[in-house]
Amino acid sequence: MGPGFRRDDSLLSVSGSTLLALQDAPPAEAPAFGGQPVTNQPLPAEEPREQPTPPSEEELLEGRRRPDIRHDLPDPVDQYNPGAIRQPPPEAFPAEHIAVPDRWRLIDTLGIVRERWYDPYNQNVLKGDRPICLPTEEEQRRRREAGIARCATPRFLGLTGNDWFFVASAISDTVIEPRSFPIPVGVQTTDRPDSNDVFGDNRSLVLSQTFIASVALIKGSTAFKPPDIEYRLTLALNMNYVDVGERRILFVQPSEGTDRFDYALGVQEAFIDYHIRNTSTRFDFDSVRVGIQPFNFDFRGFLFQDQQLGVRLFGTRDNNRFQYNLAAIWRLEKDTNSGLNNLFQSPRDDWILHANVFRQDFPFVGLTSQASITWNLNRERGELEVDDNGFPVRPALIGDLRARSYDAIYLGYSTDGHVGRFNWTSSFYFLLGQDRNNVFTQRPARLRSFFFAAEPSIDLNWIRIRGAGLFSSGDGNPYDDTERGFDNIFENPIFAGADTSYWIRQTIPFAGGGRAVALDQRNGILNNLRSSKEQGQSNFVNPGTMLLGIGADFDLTPGIRISGNVNHLWFHRTDVLQALRVQGTIRRDIGWDISAAAIWRPRATQNIVFRLSGAILQAGTGFRDLFTNNDRDRQYYSVLFNAILTY
Repeated sequence: MGPGFRRDDSLLSVSGSTLLALQDAPPAEAPAFGGQPVTNQPLPAEEPREQPTPPSEEELLEGRRRPDIRHDLPDPVDQYNPGAIRQPPPEAFPAEHIAVPDRWRLIDTLGIVRERWYDPYNQNVLKGDRPICLPTEEEQRRRREAGIARCATPRFLGLTGNDWFFVASAISDTVIEPRSFPIPVGVQTTDRPDSNDVFGDNRSLVLSQTFIASVALIKGSTAFKPPDIEYRLTLALNMNYVDVGERRILFVQPSEGTDRFDYALGVQEAFIDYHIRNTSTRFDFDSVRVGIQPFNFDFRGFLFQDQQLGVRLFGTRDNNRFQYNLAAIWRLEKDTNSGLNNLFQSPRDDWILHANVFRQDFPFVGLTSQASITWNLNRERGELEVDDNGFPVRPALIGDLRARSYDAIYLGYSTDGHVGRFNWTSSFYFLLGQDRNNVFTQRPARLRSFFFAAEPSIDLNWIRIRGAGLFSSGDGNPYDDTERGFDNIFENPIFAGADTSYWIRQTIPFAGGGRAVALDQRNGILNNLRSSKEQGQSNFVNPGTMLLGIGADFDLTPGIRISGNVNHLWFHRTDVLQALRVQGTIRRDIGWDISAAAIWRPRATQNIVFRLSGAILQAGTGFRDLFTNNDRDRQYYSVLFNAILTY
């Protein structure tokens, strides 16, 4: 629970009076409380009058009403009792009210709170439930006499007032992941001397442990309004171990072997959030945030979702029904094996300008619409970047192997919410711009492509049934001056099973058509032929992606959920694959992606979460055209165990 909103101190008081019974009141002219006479005259009869509609009954918006409000109320009841005695006037009651300066001292006085620093479930000053500066009355008196107005915290922080909150959190994220995928045999050597094939042992194991620590200092009561100012710092430490069946998969040097242990420390958040102003009594606001911070350009992470260095101006209007964001991002370099921000390298020559607006209840009540425009300015032509394992990532070793610069402009429209009882989430993007160097023709090329994804669903008590549809256009002629393959900037899609899905979770190396290039990316859904999602450039000459799927979530108990997904994937066009492979017909069918997952939250909270999932890719004809080996493997698997502990 975050810091609360403290009401006006005058509204919080303890009364020392008790109402007295009036049944035995004396006849008329008897002395009353406070010396004012109270007569015992009967109440005059009142004519019935039309009752106004209470404000709670008024509709906020056409088609929307407050929960559990009945509009057909019973007729008002008018009391008529000639023998009733009038209530005493306000002056009749004593005025000994003891003002309580804030609710924190009240609950302390009543003995309600027993704070323990290690308990994140109940009130805890380390979790932002109570202000860090809460001096007693005696301390306040001594400070006034000494002329000290500061908070009882380290002086170098310069804190004043009783509305500063400290929030600390710690996360442990453990991953155990056995998997298989087509692993090409190294050109110079193989780990199995007697083998003779393009693809070798496809088994692999990933072990990853991430520790995340975050601290924030927040000024303001944020239950009903944004913070006045916020300072936040988040560090992540990752340790990972990978074992594969072939050489030159983890390292460019064949002598390095088939396993690798690595670690990295990254700064994932380091920002200042400043509240500029409130624009209404409902706390509509304007704020600015500067530093390393999370960005998400749509509801499901299709275009860009990452923690990056940037400036963001944001706010709300019309009682939070209208929201806006203006962002400028300077992309940081990433650590190769962990994906964390690498602050030991200078930022990339890659910038993003983004603007969006949200409107709730448009075009239907219950549905939120988002319109956006995003401009990716990449100026990395003439640069050479090699990752930590020795593989070139910029430029990608595909086509003419030349570095590129490009301007990609994304026009987007997304929706999220429900129409009646049907839930609906969708995103549409149209991409235009220019690539300074087509990797096939060495000439400038126009960018013209589009993307659409939608997830309809319906809730049947404890069951949610979901559909999934995705279309990402591919390039049908890599040698012309128009690149029609859609590619994003940095995707992390929550869609079609997310990382439970085999295709989204795993990376498929594009052996034979490019060196150190993958058909798709880890935690990505598009077939984009990039060298790396973290360190590579977008590639707009790609085969495109099509997906149709169905899934369901079963909430067996508040702490146990079972999910299942069945997806079928295709390439939109295979002309690019045929040109890169110098291969005849490559069919479009990628195959069936079947997955299931179980999530257990022992305390029905997000503090302890265990997840076990498994997925199988049943290879289709197009996948087998690309990755057939001597063993004629048609099935590939992915098993994921994930444990998340949060304080």
